Amino acid sequence: MLETSILDQVRSVFQQLESHYSFHITYDPKHEQAQELVEFLKDVASCSDKLSCQLIETGEAKLEFTLLKEGKETGIKFRAIPGGHEFTSLLLAVLNADGKGKNLPDEGISRRIKSLQGPIHLQTYVSLTCTNCPDVVQSLNILTLLNPEIVHDITDGDLYQEEVNALKIQGVPSVYANGELLHVGRGSLGELLQKLEDTFGSQPQADATPIERSFDTLVLGGGPAGASAAIYSARKGLRVAIIAEKIGGQVKETVGIENLISVPQTTGSELADALRSHIGHYPIEIFENRKMEKVDFQNKEKKVFAGGGETFTAPSVIIATGASWRKLNVEGETEYIGRGVAFCPHCDGPFYQGKEVAVVGGGNSGIEAAIDLAGICKKVTVFEFADTLKADLVLQEKAQSLPNVEIFVSSQTTRVVGNGEKVTAIRVKDRLTGEERDHTLDGIFVQIGLAANTAPFRDLLDMTPIGEIKIDAFCRTTLPGVYAAGDVSNVPYKQIVIAMGEGAKAALSAFDDRIRGIA
Repeated sequence: MLETSILDQVRSVFQQLESHYSFHITYDPKHEQAQELVEFLKDVASCSDKLSCQLIETGEAKLEFTLLKEGKETGIKFRAIPGGHEFTSLLLAVLNADGKGKNLPDEGISRRIKSLQGPIHLQTYVSLTCTNCPDVVQSLNILTLLNPEIVHDITDGDLYQEEVNALKIQGVPSVYANGELLHVGRGSLGELLQKLEDTFGSQPQADATPIERSFDTLVLGGGPAGASAAIYSARKGLRVAIIAEKIGGQVKETVGIENLISVPQTTGSELADALRSHIGHYPIEIFENRKMEKVDFQNKEKKVFAGGGETFTAPSVIIATGASWRKLNVEGETEYIGRGVAFCPHCDGPFYQGKEVAVVGGGNSGIEAAIDLAGICKKVTVFEFADTLKADLVLQEKAQSLPNVEIFVSSQTTRVVGNGEKVTAIRVKDRLTGEERDHTLDGIFVQIGLAANTAPFRDLLDMTPIGEIKIDAFCRTTLPGVYAAGDVSNVPYKQIVIAMGEGAKAALSAFDDRIRGIA
């Protein structure tokens, strides 16, 4: 079933396995894809003498397998034939169970995972064509392998369409925890871990000792500004750490990038990989999947407290935490996220093929989303709050040329309307006449810009009315030794190239202050 070239690669991947693993397959032999699953797993198992298959026939409508390590359950179950983008998830599940794989978390994150209070039953509904699903699946598998109180079922929505319909799932990946919707769409290990901590709580390990790490410079954030700041700091011979939720930051949400000077065209994912690669050329320590619980900037040695008992200290801190997608904050929005309200047209757009959708926002991201969705949707309606569109003229002209795109300006979204199961309409107020009316549709894509990620610093630093950190021409904040760069600051124009320049400027300012004894 699998090509010889692929099997050769799998043999190489599994060459160093130490424990024995078994695919415990439970299936209804009458299922039309039963033989496909069995042959697929037998092919994978043939790549190592440390792998085998156990077959259990049943009269129930099942097509699934669990991963066993030395005859014991790992907690990971695939209700799928994990080909496509999920093939890597299967291979990594085995490698991670064996204590291998570059995606395994460090001590700080592992401690947080082991502290999660269970039992927790995770169910992730995926599509094998979804490019975002594997990251979520692989992250939740790691949680499962490290915490015996967690089990994880990965379900291919196409194989279990009745369940998808019953749950009214309109976006993947959709993650349920103990039967309640936990997460929809793209997500990192850190983001998913934080949601589980918020939902189920943590019980600190009794024998866990505090983890203290000391550096010359701490860079908070791993986007273009953070990467630039870290590289410039490291080039000065300083001991540098990046503390971030993910390398790439908000850039990873961008599909096409065509205005990064000297790079005619790239994608957000490619740029994030390039940032990581460039960082790797220097002795910079990366602490990913972190969320700052609190900070203390009052003394010469600044402190950043992360979960799991981690404390980072340095005399200089560069804040480059970027910004996040804004929400509408109207009635019905939160209730229908994942059930008609979406934020990523590239991830969830295919669910609305042949249907009618709205895009809220007339900036570049909104008009780009409308153009993309117009290729698969029956109709796309754009609602912009301002009196004119804010997108680049070339994008406006393209959108206006499409027959199934309609644009309204001076339009304020006031409510997301649904029937209790899914979105049915969007309520919009005409800001010129005051008239409100419901527009019947199937989905809403929110594209209204970004909000600065400044929550941990709001009581410590001067902020603008919209929550951005105030800086001077040298990226200095109101506290000595604390700098800010990129979208988190009040620098005008939120662009990748500007964020990179601001990160470099902040690093150079911090170094100048250091050698002059100012900070």
